[in-house]
Amino acid sequence: MKYSVITFGCRVNQADSLGFEEELIAAGAEPSAPAAADLVVVNTCSVTATADQGTRQTIRRVARDNPAARIVVTGCYATRCPDEVAVLPNVVRVVSNEVKTTLITSVLRELRVHRPESALTSAERFGDGDGHCGARIEPGLAGRTAFTLRAQTGCAEACTYCIIPTTRGMPKSVPIRGLLAEIERVALAGFKEIALTGVHLGSYGRDLCPAASLEDLLGNASRVAARHDVLIRVSSLEPMDCSPAVVGLVETRDEIAPHFHLPLQHASDRVLATMRRPYTIDYYASLVADIRRRIPHASIGSDVIVGFPGESDVDFEALTAYLEASPLTHVHVFPYSDRPGTAAARMKNKVAGPVIRERAQRARDIGRQLSNRFHDSQVGTDHRALTIDDGTMAVTGNYLKVRIPPGRRRNEWVRVRLTSHHDGELLAG
Repeated sequence: MKYSVITFGCRVNQADSLGFEEELIAAGAEPSAPAAADLVVVNTCSVTATADQGTRQTIRRVARDNPAARIVVTGCYATRCPDEVAVLPNVVRVVSNEVKTTLITSVLRELRVHRPESALTSAERFGDGDGHCGARIEPGLAGRTAFTLRAQTGCAEACTYCIIPTTRGMPKSVPIRGLLAEIERVALAGFKEIALTGVHLGSYGRDLCPAASLEDLLGNASRVAARHDVLIRVSSLEPMDCSPAVVGLVETRDEIAPHFHLPLQHASDRVLATMRRPYTIDYYASLVADIRRRIPHASIGSDVIVGFPGESDVDFEALTAYLEASPLTHVHVFPYSDRPGTAAARMKNKVAGPVIRERAQRARDIGRQLSNRFHDSQVGTDHRALTIDDGTMAVTGNYLKVRIPPGRRRNEWVRVRLTSHHDGELLAG
């Protein structure tokens, strides 16, 4: 059987899709382009209306190009609107996030594809507790050099614009022992970078018994990573969860990448309160200023929403003023759009579409200036970097992607000196 996995959205979806690929390969399936696949798994996002539309367009295109394809749809859009997804062409099954982890096993059973004895077992996927793991993956799976590992899913926050708590449910963490076994397994398979991710990663461990914390996870993960020369990269953290202890671990542990992604969403306290974001702009500004002081070379990315209901000219100017003066290194800008079922969708005083687009463009322009400034500051600095793609590109710990001279393979550690915004020279050692 030939398969294809198409992934939309966040790193959590990317991690889930990597798991799908592992199970399919272990069952003897062969990766393929969607146009030639017998089974196409579409892992959907529903963070915006645009994401929903992208899923529908993709499914229709796959069905048109490959009329024999059996399409299985999962993820947040499939969870939020299963009936809407089920009527799309060639869709044979819609799987909610709640039962996503058993998707491939049940689908293979329905399709009468038998897993051979060599297929992954639960013990192989999570280890037997003694570090003996059945590594059946390798760098390059799904075209990725780094491995994305989901530490938790679900969210209990009540941000007024977000539908994800509805589609992902309450927080649920993977116990530390299981995650450490996965890190060991993935490292033994040859991966040199592992991105820890979650829907609300900063809440990690609060639901476990006994309770744990993100600091506990990172401290243990960094020790395993040190044994295997692996870099741990932490994905998005809510500002209130980026504690001094977490910053301290990033500052002092070479095995943790100096890379933060801290969604701001807005710099007006009034808008933040309407969004139900549990911090102020002063808190956020103090946090990122402290990170920049303690880790001068760290990358610090953020997300902002423009055009939120009730956002005034004064509010928007507060946002742009902060961004321009901030130590942020890159910004993802999201023009606000209603998500049915959220509190924000029911709010009055909506901002006009042309105004939202104009504000988004201005915020993106500022984001490009911040990125250029950070790249300028890094020219002439030396970094350890991991080669990707065909070996002529490398990614540094602080998330700079640079061109390097040919002659290296994918997934090698190299020393690089940045000679321009996007170019580097190789150093010895």
